[in-house]
Order: sequence, then structure tokens, then C-alpha cells
Amino acid sequence: MLVKFISSETGEMVMLAETARVLLKAIGKTCSAQGVITKAEMPLAIEALKRHVAAQAAQEACLSEEEEAAIPPMARPVGIAQRAWPLINMLGRTARARNDSHIVWEAAADFDAEPDG
Repeated sequence: MLVKFISSETGEMVMLAETARVLLKAIGKTCSAQGVITKAEMPLAIEALKRHVAAQAAQEACLSEEEEAAIPPMARPVGIAQRAWPLINMLGRTARARNDSHIVWEAAADFDAEPDG
């Protein structure tokens, strides 16, 4: 399922529900079919996402330099850190805008539950 984030200032961004779930939970949001991040919530959301990215980077840093170099660049997985930055950027740009700025998200259904697998 896709989740569309719509900023009153920057336009739209679409991501898979699995990624959106991780990012929204990191900022304390429920993964409902629709939601909003208000301007007042944005600074804390940015900091929470940056902390989450740093924690993930620390976990991924367990490979040695030799092991890391042995993985071809195109074979390296895209981690949550790379997927978080567009949302962090959207939050920052929207937070710096006019007083009534906000971000909403829309999905076909609630996506709070982890997929079976």
C-alpha cells in the first residue's frame, strides 16, 4: 500500500506503507488512513526522526571496512536513513513557512499493523 504525504508548502511525497509506518511511529503518530502533523509538532518530529536515523546508522555500522568495501554499491540496500531524509526535509521546509502550515498523510486504509510474513 502507498502512503501520500501532502505538505501545504512543498507538495506531495509518496512512500510505501512499511516505510511510512516506521517513520510515523518514530515521531509518535498512529498509522491511520489519514493523519496530520501540525506546525507545532514539526520541530519535535524532525528531532525524533534524526535520532531514529542516528540509531539505525549505529546498528548498520557493525560491518568492518573490508566487509563494507566488498559489497558492490548497487547491491547495498537502501536503509531507513535514506528514506527518512525526504520527510525530514518536508517537515523542515513546512515548519519554516507560514503559521497555518501542516502536513497530512493519506492511505487506502489504516497501516498500523505489521504485515504478516
